[in-house]
Amino acid sequence: MTVDSKALVPVWTLATEAVSVSNVLDEGMTPARLAELRTVLATLADSPIVTLEAHPMSTKSNRDGGIFLHAASPLAKQLSQLVTETAKSAPSKLNVGATGDVLYRMVVPAKVAAQVGKGLVNPMVAKGVAGGIRGALVNSGGTAVAHAAFVPVTGSAAIAGAATGSAATAGVAVASAGALTVAAPLVLMAVAVSASAYADHQRQQAIERITDLLEQLHDDNLESERNELDACPEAIDKATSILLDQGRVGLSLGLDSASHAISTAIAATRRRLKKWQAALDALPDGPVEVDALTKPFPGFNEDGGTFRAHLEIARLAIALKRRVLVLQAVEHAQQDTNNPFQSFIGSLREDERRIDELESGIGSVLLRLSNLELKRNGGFRIPAFTPGEVDHILKSAYRLRALGDDLNVGIHQADVSIEIERSSNGSLIVFPAVAA
Repeated sequence: MTVDSKALVPVWTLATEAVSVSNVLDEGMTPARLAELRTVLATLADSPIVTLEAHPMSTKSNRDGGIFLHAASPLAKQLSQLVTETAKSAPSKLNVGATGDVLYRMVVPAKVAAQVGKGLVNPMVAKGVAGGIRGALVNSGGTAVAHAAFVPVTGSAAIAGAATGSAATAGVAVASAGALTVAAPLVLMAVAVSASAYADHQRQQAIERITDLLEQLHDDNLESERNELDACPEAIDKATSILLDQGRVGLSLGLDSASHAISTAIAATRRRLKKWQAALDALPDGPVEVDALTKPFPGFNEDGGTFRAHLEIARLAIALKRRVLVLQAVEHAQQDTNNPFQSFIGSLREDERRIDELESGIGSVLLRLSNLELKRNGGFRIPAFTPGEVDHILKSAYRLRALGDDLNVGIHQADVSIEIERSSNGSLIVFPAVAA
């Protein structure tokens, strides 16, 4: 990435439908100023508005979890079209038509991101940094480099059919004075691919944890549940590739079978959640005996336990369900030629709400468990404690506290950033959304 703190970086303001707002973008904006103006634009306009930055890269990042798209994909074509059509109207000091490696950074305001569910809104935890998230642009050594001034790019010409049409056929309408660039399909595809990448990242993490747990449990029923879910990603990956290349999902892909297996796992998770909630409600006030928890939450105080395996299977099912929801929403939006982004959001909303409620219910159970106080079994006895009892209670208490460590408690809704690496050959890698 660029390390020149005085470099000028182009920034586009993209709307999903034709809107007009006051011209609030300045020449040579600082990152802080740009963040303020994003909030203003999101407030003033009824249509979702995002900003898109283009940073030259000297070295590629070592991030994983992204989705690769060919240069012929709709998203890659529309990025190229946006740059080409606005290059002639860009300030002469900007080279927006550069053909080298570029990092595009689309920032979606919190107000808009909230509409497309937690699969996009939740920040992804940075590896090696306790509680950290990826936010600022950094180079391969981890040093922040995004200190450049941002210069707005606008234009006066318009391309027919830009505000409507499918993600492959619709183009980019370059705004005239007082308006914003209309690029609904571009925004839709960037959001959809990033949300799919985020869900797949969650799936991979769950698979790793489940594998470790099942190696210790040797439970055939849990192994069978895991195997059914393991068979789903192949069909989902194929459907993702086809939809993102503007194809049609046929029955031969097996997506219907995968969706049925995921729905079955989701139903099992809901039943288990109700049992967990009922078990917690039945606990007495004050400290709880360890044995009183081991029946409804077997293995909660062990490295590998049935309860923990059920949690990971639930997380896996939810992650897979989120990927399917994104696919279904993209397919629906591509059939709506009036406003594909609004259609995408509408298709996501109801199913996403039910998944959010399920995930929130599991989080509530874990939070309640992590706040419980424990006591030894059998009440008060003489002598008070044996060394073994002390170790057992401490170990169980630590395990309970750890259940709440991964919960996103207290994270406020924030703007999110979608990073897209574009190689000189036109291919893209779209990464999961992170906090902006």
